[in-house]
Amino acid sequence: MSHPHPELGTPPKLPKGGLRVTPLGGLGEIGRNMTVFEYGGRLLIVDCGVLFPEEEQPGIDLILPDFTTIRDRLDDIEGIVLTHGHEDHIGGVPYLLRLKPDIPLIGSKLTLALIEAKLQEHRIRPYTLEVAEGQRERIGVFDCEFIAVNHSIPDALAVAIRTPAGMAVATGDFKMDQLPLDGRLTDLHAFARLSEEGIDLLLSDSTNAEVPGFVPPERDISNVLRTVFANAQKRIIVASFASHVHRIQQILDAAHEYGRRVAFVGRSMVRNMGIARDLGYLRVPAGLVVDVKTLDDLPDDEVVLVCTGSQGEPMAALSRMANRDHQIRIVPGDTVILASSLIPGNENAVYRVINGLTRWGANVVHKGNAKVHVSGHASAGELLYFYNICKPKNLMPVHGEWRHLRANAELGALTGVPKDHIVIAEDGVVVDLVDGRAKIVGKVQAGYVYVDGLSVGDVTETSLKDRRILGEEGIISVFIVVDSSSGKITGGPDIHARGSGIDDSAFSAVVPKIEEAINRSAQDGVLEPHQVQQLVRRTVGKWVSDTYRRRPMILPVVVEV
Repeated sequence: MSHPHPELGTPPKLPKGGLRVTPLGGLGEIGRNMTVFEYGGRLLIVDCGVLFPEEEQPGIDLILPDFTTIRDRLDDIEGIVLTHGHEDHIGGVPYLLRLKPDIPLIGSKLTLALIEAKLQEHRIRPYTLEVAEGQRERIGVFDCEFIAVNHSIPDALAVAIRTPAGMAVATGDFKMDQLPLDGRLTDLHAFARLSEEGIDLLLSDSTNAEVPGFVPPERDISNVLRTVFANAQKRIIVASFASHVHRIQQILDAAHEYGRRVAFVGRSMVRNMGIARDLGYLRVPAGLVVDVKTLDDLPDDEVVLVCTGSQGEPMAALSRMANRDHQIRIVPGDTVILASSLIPGNENAVYRVINGLTRWGANVVHKGNAKVHVSGHASAGELLYFYNICKPKNLMPVHGEWRHLRANAELGALTGVPKDHIVIAEDGVVVDLVDGRAKIVGKVQAGYVYVDGLSVGDVTETSLKDRRILGEEGIISVFIVVDSSSGKITGGPDIHARGSGIDDSAFSAVVPKIEEAINRSAQDGVLEPHQVQQLVRRTVGKWVSDTYRRRPMILPVVVEV
C-alpha cells in the first residue's frame, strides 16, 4: 500500500490521457469532503463540505477546504457533483460559488433543495442540474452515471465518472441497509454492472471500516422508540441531525401512534423538515405538527419537541436547554432522546449535555443505553461485500480519519485488491490514474480555512494560537509614556491583568524592574519604541513566569512624547 510522505513535492504535469484525483478535504478527518477530478485540462468537483471546529479552535464557526489550487482555474470547472445533502458534503458550496456563482451544481432533488435553501441566505441563485439514480449525464469531458446508495439522509447518490483514462467511482457516504425505510436500496446490481465494465479506481467511504459486522437496519429503531414513547410520563424531547429525515419520520409515526403533537425547534430543523415535507420525503399526518408557541396549551404527555444539538453544539437548542438558557425548561419526568451518533471529537461535549439534562431531572435515552441510532456508514462486513461486488482495480479509501482509512485499505487487500494498487492519501495528496495504475505523484496546499463570523480565511493558525493563550493564560497590558529625546519614563507604567488571576496591585513589584531596564537601554542609546516594547515584554514576562509560573500574553504599549 502506498502511504503519503511528508516530503512529497509539487505534482508534475498530468500525462496526456491520465486522470488526476486531488482530495482537498475529508481524508484524515470526518468532514470537509471535497475531491477534484482532472482530465484533459478540465475539472469536476465531487462534494464541497465543511468541518465543524474542535475545542482547540476557539471562536471558529466552520472550517472549509482550501480552494487555493483551483482558485486560478475556476473557468476549467465543469460542475460540482453533490452526493448527498449533509453539511460535511454541501456546506462549503456557498463559499466556492462566491468565487464564481455560475458553476453548475449537480445532485438529486432533496440535495439540491437543501443547498438552494442554504444559498438563498448567501443571496446566490445557482445553476442546477437535477439527477436521479440510473441517470447518465455528460458533464463536459466527464461522463457521469448516478447510482442509488442508502445513507442517513434520503436521496444519496454514488457517481461513476467515465473518462478515456478509465472509470472512477466515488461512493459518497453509504451503507447497505437491506430493509431501508423508504425501500431505496444501495443499488448493488448497478455496482455489479459497473464492475463488469471495469472500475479502475474506487473511492470508498471509510467511516465505519473499523467496526465489525453489519449496520443494524433502521427499522429496528422504531420498536425502541415505541417503547420509550409508551413509558414516557411527560414531554418527549428528541435531538437529531436536522437532515435525518427517516429518523424524524419514525418519531412522527411514534408520536401519531401515542397521541402526541410534534413541534420542530431550531431554524435548520424547521427549514429542512419543511423542505422534506414539501418534496414528499416526510409524510406528516394532518394536524400532527404544530407551532412551538401552541405547546403551552397542551398537557405534557401530549407533546414531542424535535430539536438540533445532538452533537453537543454549544449554540444548538439541546445544549441551551441543558444550560437553562432556553425558553424550554427541562423538568423532572421529561424524556430526552439523543437519536444520533457520537462524531469523533464530540464525545465530551455530548456527555456534558447528557449530564446537564440529567441534572434537571430528565430521563436521557441515548446510543449508550438504548438502540436509538444506527450509523449511516457501511461497517467492515458490508465493505467486504461491496469490494467483492465491485472488484476495483485500484482502491482509494476516503472519508475518514487515519485509522479509518487504514482499516478500509486492509479490507480491500483482504478481498484481493493488490496492495500496490491501494492508495492511502490525505488531504492535498495528488493521485494520478495512468495506464490503469493509481499512484501518488505529489502534494498541493490543502490547509484549514477558518470561517469566523463574516470573515473567511482571515483567522490563521497563529491567531488561534493567540486565542488559546488568551483562553488559558490571560493577558497583561503595560502602558508607558517615554520622553523621545531622553528615553526617560514620563508616565506609567500602568499595568492591568485580565484572566491571568494576578491582582493589579501585585505589579508594583515589577515596576522598578521595568524602569531599570528602560533607563539602561536609554543609556545604550536604544530609544526606538518597538525595541522598548520588546524590552518591556521580556521584563514583565520573565517576572510573571518566575513569580507565578504562568505565561500570559503581554501587550506593551509605548507612547513617545
